[in-house]
Formats: sequence, C-alpha cells, structure tokens
Amino acid sequence: MIPTPYYRIDLAAIAKNMAVIDQLCAASGAKALLALKCFATWPAFDAMRDHMAGTTSSSLYELRLGAEKFGKETHAYSVAWAEDEIDEAVGHADKIIFNSIGQLERFEDRASSIQRGLRLNPGISTSGFDLADPARQFSRLGEWDPAKIEAVLDRISGFMIHYNCENADFELFDRQLAEIEARFGDLMMRVEWVSLGGGIHFTGKGYPVDKLAARLKAFADRFGIQVYLEPGEAAITGTATLEVSVLDILDNGKRLAIVDSSVEAHMLDLLIYRLPAKMETSGSHSYQICGKSCLAGDIFGDFTFANELKVGDRLSIADAAGYTMVKKNWFNGVKMPAIVLRDPDGTERVMREFGYADYAASLG
Repeated sequence: MIPTPYYRIDLAAIAKNMAVIDQLCAASGAKALLALKCFATWPAFDAMRDHMAGTTSSSLYELRLGAEKFGKETHAYSVAWAEDEIDEAVGHADKIIFNSIGQLERFEDRASSIQRGLRLNPGISTSGFDLADPARQFSRLGEWDPAKIEAVLDRISGFMIHYNCENADFELFDRQLAEIEARFGDLMMRVEWVSLGGGIHFTGKGYPVDKLAARLKAFADRFGIQVYLEPGEAAITGTATLEVSVLDILDNGKRLAIVDSSVEAHMLDLLIYRLPAKMETSGSHSYQICGKSCLAGDIFGDFTFANELKVGDRLSIADAAGYTMVKKNWFNGVKMPAIVLRDPDGTERVMREFGYADYAASLG
C-alpha cells in the first residue's frame, strides 16, 4: 500500500476528458493547448499528448517544461518578460504573446524569428472572484484600446484573449464572444490566429459540446483565423485526488480529525478562495477534517461519514489536479505528497516521491 499523502491521477478519467477535447477540436477546427499554469504534472503528459496540440505557459520555466516534456506547439506568454529571459523564451517557443504594446515594442526585434501575438483585454469576464478577474478595474492583463492595437497590427500575427473562469454556461460564452466580435472584429480580420484562452468548462456534465464547436467554427470562418483554446481545468477536471490518512481524533465541542496533509501546503487554492474541500462521503458521523500545519485555519472542511473515524483511516479528497499540484509548497516542512498515476486497470504507480533533501534544497 502506498504511504500517504499522495496525489493520485486517474488516467482513465483523463482519457474521458481527452475524448471530449478530440470531439470539440474535430468538429470546430480549433486547436487545444494545455494551460500549464493549471496543471503541469508532466508524468501525466503521455496520456494527453496525442489529443492536444501543445502547451501554453505563463512564465519561462513553464514554457521550457512544455517544450521539453510535452513537445508539439508551444505558446509563450508572460505578464512581463524580463531582459534576461526573452532570448531563451524565443528559443523554446513557436509563438510568443506579449501582454502589452510596450513589451511588444521592446522585444519585437529579438522575437522576430517566431510568430508574435498580443493579449487583448475585452473588459468582460465570467469570474466570480475579483482576485481572479482579468477584467477587473485597472487590470494589467492585456491591451484595451482598439486604436492603439491597430497601430501595431503589422508587428503581430495573432491575439490571445483570456476572460473565462469555470464558465459552464454556453449561452453566456456565446453572448460574450459576440461582444468581443463587435469590439475587436475589424482587428481580428487582419490576423492569422486568435486564442480564446481557458476557463470554458466544456468537459463538465451536460455541457453542449456540439453547440460550442459550431460557435467556434463560425467564429473562425467569419474572420479567417485559426482558433486556439487553452483548457486547464477542462482538461483535468475530475481526474485527481489527494489521498490522506487520519493521524488523530479530537473533540473540542466538535469532532475533529487531523490528517497527514495541509490545506496551506497541498491545496492552497482552497485557502486563497476560502472554499471547502470536496469528498464523496455521507452518513451520520460528522467531523471537521483538519490539516497538520500550525496554521489555525488549516481546515479542509466539515463532512459526514458512514462510520466513526479512527486513527489510520484513509480519506480521499477530490479535485486535486487543477491549480493544486502547481501550488504545492513546503510550509511548516510538512511532507510533500508523492505523485501517483492510476492506470485504467487500477494499478497505481509512484512517479515521484519527495523527502527531506527536496525540502532543504528548496531553501538554500
């Protein structure tokens, strides 16, 4: 039995998501790029490579990882490229997307060997969190003014527009894309490709994939462009769990179970957005599941179980792929979860374990 804690990635679940991506891309003509900012656990890339056109990144290291571990097409984006990064970034990329006209003008000559793009900010989004809203007031993410963008059209070949966040509403996507077409359509007529970013939850249950495919095809045909999508969560939703064990049981007016993991260290997004963890449990025995770090608020959430918990029981925390493994950290020196692949036949393979040497190396 594999010791906890560990992230378990279910390759059969990935295959289901990849089948939807295949369906969408075949019907729409769009190309799908894995968004490494969401999921960059490269031992799983073999299950994704035949279904996606490549990767898109948000930093030099993500870009290099995509080029080396995934291969295929690589899109390089950064909110701001540094002087000492740009040459290496160009060396790894097929396309480089600049966040601002200032960055484009600064580095266009050094990026002349590959296709250049510019990020647009349409001023609309689907994000329910101000923290993650790319169109929030005074947003630094992309250019807003069509007149300024038109002045540099001869220096770029495409646009990237990222404005969705777990958007499961096709009708909303359709309306917002229509707004973008109305505002930036004249510019899109004059480029070769447009990326609509990620955040479209098209692998969710009941999502009208055929409608999305038809809308994307119509968009591409209208402007004569290659459309890209950058699925992160959509590629890996429902594919991974964080496997933990109960270390102690307390009752301080509420029954508490402390596990060998930490929200702060291993599922940081839950703390950032103040969300509870997810577990498929039910019953009459209630417990608050707590992490083992010293942070008072290191709490996974309140759950009910069919039986009373005891030390040594194993629990499985869902949705541990997107924005989870990429944010894991060494807070409190809590043991880092191993990375495990679960094959379709149920076999579990340990791909990576972390120990004290990794902790020490991260600090000096």
